Amino acid sequence: MKTKLTLALEKTLYYYCREAGAFPVEEVTMPDDAGIVDTLSYQEMPDLSIEWRCYELKVTKSDFHSKAKLSFVGHYNYFVLPLKLYQEVADEIPAGIGVLIYRPFDKDMLATATEAPVTPGYLTVARPPRRQELQVPASQLTTRFIASQAREVNKAKQMETGLKQYGTDRLYQELKKRHQHYDVYDPEANFYDQFIEDTQSAAVTALQTEVDALSLELHDLQQRLRED
Repeated sequence: MKTKLTLALEKTLYYYCREAGAFPVEEVTMPDDAGIVDTLSYQEMPDLSIEWRCYELKVTKSDFHSKAKLSFVGHYNYFVLPLKLYQEVADEIPAGIGVLIYRPFDKDMLATATEAPVTPGYLTVARPPRRQELQVPASQLTTRFIASQAREVNKAKQMETGLKQYGTDRLYQELKKRHQHYDVYDPEANFYDQFIEDTQSAAVTALQTEVDALSLELHDLQQRLRED
């Protein structure tokens, strides 16, 4: 499960890459046990060559020191770090690896802004990266980049479809998994109670509509009988 700060870095980095004319995608698995790139960006240069950039997002010191493989396989490679973490680990960052510093927007400034920003913060370059040769074949990078983009498109389509894609049994199983979140002291906060209340309300409304229609038919019938 990603932390709120990780999601903030991820979203800010996505727009940072797009503004630079690159196409980013998250969580791209590399070949030959080269790990998973947190964010991989693809950019076509003026000479029609392709430039690949890899970004590793870290939000805590333990995260930075994780044994997970760093997938710095692109032409340019970066750490994306909150300012405080960068100050703690700056001396441990290998030569040639760039650093982008994340800073959240000031809440007071946001409160007075006429237009809300699309990201929760902004990135600045603390250390530029050094270009290197690709550590994996470019063709494999392209293939895995496309596969990851297809995965994200599928996620978006599933979100658009909503719950219609799931059968009743699957929905029931998912509801059972969430029983531990049930709060007997706050029924209004429980989606179970909300669902039952909404269902009962819909049933009552439907029955009332049917009763009203039957009453109207009965009234019309009685009126015709009086006229006869």
